[in-house]
Amino acid sequence: MRAVHVVVPADIDDPGRPSGGNVYDRRVCAGLGDDGWVVHEVAVPGSWPRPAPRDLFGLAGDLARIPDGAVVLLDGLVASAAPDALVPESSRLRLVVLVHMPLGDRTARSGEPTPAARERAVLTSATAVLATSATTRAWLLDRYALPPDRVHVALPGVDRAAIAPGTCTGESLLCVATVTRAKGYDVLVAALRSLAAVPWRCRVVGSLARDPQFVDDVRARVAEAGLGERVRFSGPLSGAELDTAYAEADALVLASRAESYGMVAVEALARGVPVIATTAGGLPEAVGGGSVRRVPGLLVPPGDHLELAAALRRWLDEPELRRRLREAARQRRDQLAPWSRTTDTIARVLAEVTS
Repeated sequence: MRAVHVVVPADIDDPGRPSGGNVYDRRVCAGLGDDGWVVHEVAVPGSWPRPAPRDLFGLAGDLARIPDGAVVLLDGLVASAAPDALVPESSRLRLVVLVHMPLGDRTARSGEPTPAARERAVLTSATAVLATSATTRAWLLDRYALPPDRVHVALPGVDRAAIAPGTCTGESLLCVATVTRAKGYDVLVAALRSLAAVPWRCRVVGSLARDPQFVDDVRARVAEAGLGERVRFSGPLSGAELDTAYAEADALVLASRAESYGMVAVEALARGVPVIATTAGGLPEAVGGGSVRRVPGLLVPPGDHLELAAALRRWLDEPELRRRLREAARQRRDQLAPWSRTTDTIARVLAEVTS
């Protein structure tokens, strides 16, 4: 019987802190179970990816209870931060690390090894590595010189949804992302501020709890710009409420400074909603897919509010552009793969490490 132990953060189902990585993990666990795998979920408490000593002690104890030779699929948010717990187990367990967002560019606490050093140690000791985009795989190979045949890509899937009708003016903008600096909300507000004379409204869907100080700063910038009636912070949404937010949107806007793939971009495209985003990380891969005649959106450099404002102005001012991008988004929609393909890829890698 095929079995896998899946190590995930304990807050994987916290509705107040949703993330693409948590959604991915949950869909993979369900998909493997549907495919006949026995899934033993190991939810580990901790402030990942900056664990306290007690968090690492708890993870080490959980791993010690897993039988010899078992296949263990670990969320990279946990694994890449815990070489002291994982590397000693790599000769006993078949470790497969799922990297959503590499930690190697983060700064270290004073006196600690760098995140890159910790991540390299873990990934080098792993039996296999899974990346959620080709962009992330290339980054890992370049940064850590991992053997290419041990690093695989399992793109996020998506559920097909009804096409969003859109409006004739394109004024309804949507941003789905946790309100943090990495998601570029300061850049977004600066861009929107320069468009104050143009009709638009922007709904922000994402957790406000990850970085409260930054959230306060963003809210202050919105108020200072006189945009309080036009920028709406909805907090995190899920299920039917999130579906409604996408259905009411004309365009998804992402000002991210870093992005491993961009699952929310694919969620928008699954509804035929164009994407105005940056070229950070895997976003171009998610938006364009590499196989469409026309990119279903507009891509700008990260951190540049002037370029983002120019793209938004084009979207709002040019009806023919909106028509073309909506047509391209519907073409891209037809190419998106379901979650079953993601699960099939991961299942194949897990089966290979057992042989």
